[in-house]
Amino acid sequence: MLNKAIEFAVKAHKDGYRKGTNIPYILHPLEAAVIVGAMTHDTDLIVAAVLHDTVEDGKNITIEDIRREFGERVASLVGAETEDKSKTWDERKQHTLDHLKNQASREVKIVTLGDKLSNMRAIYRDYKSAGDELWQRFNVKDPKKHGWYYKGIADSLSELNDYPEYKEYLELVQKVFG
Repeated sequence: MLNKAIEFAVKAHKDGYRKGTNIPYILHPLEAAVIVGAMTHDTDLIVAAVLHDTVEDGKNITIEDIRREFGERVASLVGAETEDKSKTWDERKQHTLDHLKNQASREVKIVTLGDKLSNMRAIYRDYKSAGDELWQRFNVKDPKKHGWYYKGIADSLSELNDYPEYKEYLELVQKVFG
């Protein structure tokens, strides 16, 4: 199932790149999957990490496609990671924080940590080389808003504090956002 998920994600993210870089987008979900795989051997969680952005950022992929190809559990995990693009950035991020804090299962939180740690690694790496210019890559250019969000993620995922990946996430958030 993991190989099938990787092939599916490669097609969904074909020709995509990380914002403001020449880094193929597919490397992000693959990195998220490696992070999740270091935390658990649960194949569904690792597969969900590979697929976590396919509905939100892929080419014409629906949650029903995920359900049909990978089953209800994986679709549920991917659905928990998928933002409603009809909402503003602030609304989407607040919804994510509220969901993680009040409703999300530990499994969803593990997939989320894989995603957000991968993001923070990229942000930290790029911040070291680009400085404050980094924020111009994003639709929301205010680093304080990004800091609010990533610090909120840290708070929402605090039950995962026994994982080294969570500790790494906290360190990177501190280095970038103080």
